[in-house]
Amino acid sequence: MGTGTVPWWGRLSSLLAPVLLIGGWTLAAALQPGGFDSVTGTISELAGYDATARWVMTLGIAGTGVCHLVTAAALRPAARAGRLVLAVGGVFTLLVAAFPLPAGGGSSATHSVVAFVAFVLLTAWPAWSVRSSVRGFVPWGLRRPVALSAFAVLTLTTLGFFAAVTLGWAQVGLLERVVAGGQALWPLAVVVSSRGSR
Repeated sequence: MGTGTVPWWGRLSSLLAPVLLIGGWTLAAALQPGGFDSVTGTISELAGYDATARWVMTLGIAGTGVCHLVTAAALRPAARAGRLVLAVGGVFTLLVAAFPLPAGGGSSATHSVVAFVAFVLLTAWPAWSVRSSVRGFVPWGLRRPVALSAFAVLTLTTLGFFAAVTLGWAQVGLLERVVAGGQALWPLAVVVSSRGSR
């Protein structure tokens, strides 16, 4: 198998990441008694110790982290540095699941740090994944203008989310979902763009 191919298990993991994350926050919110406002409520609240059915969101976050690790291992067309950043982002996503928010709506320094690092790494990896050639074929998701555009969009949305957290904006949950959803979908887009490689 050449460097330009993505094995089936990498294609599967890239597909499962957004399914687990988006499906997880959708189902977990639906299971909250009295409903859950996903515009103002964060994903982490759905996995916090006092959330109803917190296991749903915890499994969604942890599963997404595992998927990022598997996709990084499989994404041979991407530059090695990008694959490494994606893999470490997957590790920190697993740590987000391992260090949930405490009961009572409080914050956690450990959770905040690992979530911050995960967001930064999953925002940065497209910029590190650029390839100039893969045996004469460069998947569109790894071409410099496309990958850097993805990085720019993820950076702007991530900065918007960080501003929402810092300034206490009411739309923090919505902004977090835009960022996290984009970060979960971009590896899938890169894998899809790599299908034509040989």
